[in-house]
Amino acid sequence: NMQGIAFNTRRPVFSDVRVRRALSMLFDFEWVNRNIYYGLYKRTGGFWDNSELSSIGRPADDRERALLAPYPDAVTPDVLEGTWRPAQADGSGRDRKVLRASLSQFKEAGYELKDRKLVNSATGEPLTFEILTKNEDEEKLALAFVRTLKLLGIEVSVRTVDPSQFEDRRIKRDFDMVFNTWYASLSPGGEQYGRWSSQAADAEGSFNIVGAKDPAIDALIDAMVGARSKEDFVSTVRAFDRVLISGAYAVPLYHVPDIWMAHWNTVSPPAKHSLYGDEVDTWWSTGAAKN
Repeated sequence: NMQGIAFNTRRPVFSDVRVRRALSMLFDFEWVNRNIYYGLYKRTGGFWDNSELSSIGRPADDRERALLAPYPDAVTPDVLEGTWRPAQADGSGRDRKVLRASLSQFKEAGYELKDRKLVNSATGEPLTFEILTKNEDEEKLALAFVRTLKLLGIEVSVRTVDPSQFEDRRIKRDFDMVFNTWYASLSPGGEQYGRWSSQAADAEGSFNIVGAKDPAIDALIDAMVGARSKEDFVSTVRAFDRVLISGAYAVPLYHVPDIWMAHWNTVSPPAKHSLYGDEVDTWWSTGAAKN
């Protein structure tokens, strides 16, 4: 699954993809992983990490490039070549290299540092927004994110609400940023219309919470549903992954790299596990195996 802090692109502050990319760079996963989670997690990059459908680490093939050709601005060059990765900080919580790179992106989007605040160069308005959370775990992560954002003069508030209010605000799109999980499948298809299509962006309560409206996304969902060979299907999903990553619709978080199991030494797992993870009913008694 892809876990991330979603941008509500319906808000003017997040309408510019360069702003979203710059903000995403400022999430210091290395600091969070070491100081909060004892180094147990791995950074998530795309929407199908660790599967053949992922575009991470793979240059686009000819099928993908043909699908993306009508939309030359939909994918950034590094994502197209498979070299893109989420920004990697030194874990200090104030990596100057990452801060400089992020500030450079903000300047391209028309922002500048003025009196220790990041403001719009044209209007003088400061960059400010709210992160909506529904529990202590999300609040803790949001506060860690805010800690880095303040280094560039970005004023962010964190608001934690009860589950019913959270759901009401999510359905009505009454938020700036919100934590979300995009559940993955090795056979994505028609459900992607509800998650990412332009039509779903304006439908209240749909799963397109980020408000994505992109012709490339719409066309790739059509191609995904219409694929009739495995090769075409895999290439289409990878191209789709590249468009979503390039659109910077969420700050990618992390995932558990392994399945953690505690078991008696009287039982043992099979030599080869299921593609979908551990299946307990395939385990055997060690005594029976010896007999």
